[in-house]
Amino acid sequence: MAEFGALNWSILVIYVIANLGLGFFLGKKIHSADDFFLGDRSIPWWAIGISVVSTYVSALTFLGGPAWSYTDGLSVIAIHLNYPLVIFFVVTFFLPFFFNSGVASIYEYQEKRFGPASRSVMSGVFLLSQGLTSAAVLYATSLVLEFITGLPVEYCIAIVTLIALIYTSLGGIAAVIWTDVIQAGILFVGAFVILFALLGEMPVPVAEALAQLKAQGRTDALDFSVDMTRVTTVWSGVIAMTLFHVTVYGANQMMVQRTLAAKNIGDAKKSFLMMGFGAFFIYFLFILLGVLFYSYYGGREFENGNTIILQFATDYGLPGLMGLIAAAVLAASMSSLDSAFNSMSTVSTVDFYQRYFKPGESGEHYLKVSRLFTVFWAVMIVIPALMFAESEGSVLETLSKVGSYFVGAKLSMFALGFFSKHTTERGLLIGVAVGFVVIWYVATNTDIAWPWYCAIGGAVNISVSLLASLALDGRQEEYSPYTVVGQKAQFAAEGRPEKEGNWYLIPGRVDRVSYYLLGLFILTVVFLYLFNAMIG
Repeated sequence: MAEFGALNWSILVIYVIANLGLGFFLGKKIHSADDFFLGDRSIPWWAIGISVVSTYVSALTFLGGPAWSYTDGLSVIAIHLNYPLVIFFVVTFFLPFFFNSGVASIYEYQEKRFGPASRSVMSGVFLLSQGLTSAAVLYATSLVLEFITGLPVEYCIAIVTLIALIYTSLGGIAAVIWTDVIQAGILFVGAFVILFALLGEMPVPVAEALAQLKAQGRTDALDFSVDMTRVTTVWSGVIAMTLFHVTVYGANQMMVQRTLAAKNIGDAKKSFLMMGFGAFFIYFLFILLGVLFYSYYGGREFENGNTIILQFATDYGLPGLMGLIAAAVLAASMSSLDSAFNSMSTVSTVDFYQRYFKPGESGEHYLKVSRLFTVFWAVMIVIPALMFAESEGSVLETLSKVGSYFVGAKLSMFALGFFSKHTTERGLLIGVAVGFVVIWYVATNTDIAWPWYCAIGGAVNISVSLLASLALDGRQEEYSPYTVVGQKAQFAAEGRPEKEGNWYLIPGRVDRVSYYLLGLFILTVVFLYLFNAMIG
């Protein structure tokens, strides 16, 4: 503990106090559950956008990204090629449905489209999957505190949980977003300091190091193999992981809830577009770090690969660097944990407590319940976090594997809701149940790589749901008003404008700026090809 030093401790403590202080300040503006869930709808789009970015670019990326690419090379970036495509679909189809409805929980859509049972199932799936995801984030951050302080990881898990819990329960979604802005700044300052330090400390010139890495096959990011047992191929990234990430951003309360706090549909879309245009470059930075670390350390094995970036900071010895890195990783974790706590509290309150137990209560009552649920979920994620502590692989890969079990159900329930005429609630629930069984079988009895679980689960869910709906309830005479076709007809019948400013209100219409995302996707593939081709 003494080795960490007063300067490093000062940086870390100031960061923690600033977050708690901001949560306390914003908490004074919270008077109802709507304030807690959605703020006052006056938060600027750029702050929401930074919050979206920093929530998913968490401690799992800061630690797990370099750990994964240290082992597998630059091919790991293939998993993250899809963000421009993902955000294209999310802002075109998902956001208009949710923003126009004025809901706090996006799973209210499921009830409007299918019925109360499907809403409860989707909400339950979210709570389970998000709890496991948050546990992985919590464990990743606790690794940092254990590394720098020598405290047992169990104590570190408790400390991190308590800090995130306090300011989230005080300030609600506003505290989540504004602390995320601070946390993003610290995260990227830390990342760039490490990058420039690493470039300056390489044992050979960077060009020579990259040439050696290329000879070992570690700089080729574009693996066009059609082998579905391999994780990091172009096809798994562009096809399977596009479907995976569409559910992460479009069908995930944690990601969408902050956009519902925007002033208008344009601001909501712009906040997500920030992720679409910036995600590839962010992930490339962290994955490139892992590749360069492999050269710096000569490919030596680490007892736990997730501590590579921390080991380098220790070896480099710059005064205050370990404090900055510790704050950066803690910041990355807090930006994910606070969002998880708030969104899980929202779903628990709106989709279960208010829906089934205490409808019609006051806003103050639901605010109190929401804060109690925040505490409840903070305590609950500690259990799986302790289980993750037994894992020595990349926490980023571990998280992705865990999430892949659930995304097929999310994907199918929203895809059928948006586009299907004949799917009914009974058929949908049968499809979801069969899909889970199939994914379990694929995961335990085949060598198919986890990125494909979403595509397989989604295909099974959709096929079985359609067949079961037709068998049980027959063909439907018209599209639901909550489908894309139904929304277009409803807008036309009511004479409502399709646009608000330069942004489409109606789902299925493509905003002009979104086409640039498709161009960016092509450019990133070309960039990765040229990056490898021009080495040595």
